[in-house]
Amino acid sequence: MAMLTDEMLLDSYQMAVQLKLDREFIALLLAEIHKRSLAVESNALLN
Repeated sequence: MAMLTDEMLLDSYQMAVQLKLDREFIALLLAEIHKRSLAVESNALLN
């Protein structure tokens, strides 16, 4: 995950949610987003 830029990480998260990929994968992306103290658009949040 460290190799991803912040923008790539956020884009990956949003795409993973849109494609309804595995919840564990999405949770890993979200954990990294929180670790970096990044903001996630509310419409991309996992339900």
